[in-house]
Amino acid sequence: TMPKEPAVLRQNILDTTAAILACGIDPKRCFLFRQSLVPEHAELAWILGCLTNVPRLLRLPQWKMKRASQNNEGTVGLLTYPVLQAADILLYKSTHVPVGEDQVLHLELAQDIAQHFNKKYGEFFPVPKAILSEL
Repeated sequence: TMPKEPAVLRQNILDTTAAILACGIDPKRCFLFRQSLVPEHAELAWILGCLTNVPRLLRLPQWKMKRASQNNEGTVGLLTYPVLQAADILLYKSTHVPVGEDQVLHLELAQDIAQHFNKKYGEFFPVPKAILSEL
């Protein structure tokens, strides 16, 4: 949600890809792609954002903490980031999502959005369940 220098962003993408491959992810057995090249993520985020009310987003603790760290000048991107996360999950009709405790509220938002969408337009998105990681 913070602007990045293009060269730094490109290097971060390469570094992240290298880390994923170093962890043993086999690109012959899974899909490995750059999410920013899939326009449907942003398109679905826009649609879902039109179904999500601002007060719901303002109650998220991550928004409150980040906004405080930015001298109470949080950006629209920061506010709507959880809707983009919901789009990332729902686009692939995910049924289960591995999350840490700090992301449970964002997954709950994705669940709420899926339920709202399904109620309005008919059953389309599965309501994803959390798989909590154990440390």
